[in-house]
Amino acid sequence: MFRWAIIFAIIALVASLFGFSGVAGLSANFAYVLLAVAVILFIVGFVMRKV
Repeated sequence: MFRWAIIFAIIALVASLFGFSGVAGLSANFAYVLLAVAVILFIVGFVMRKV
């Protein structure tokens, strides 16, 4: 999931360089959501292993 967040962040950066603001914004939002979900799943998995 971290991989997909990084991929979407790179797409957002490249799209913003070429002036595609719609694609850049959408990709940045996807990257943010995927990163948040990945961090939450990582924390839940870490806590569950300790219990």
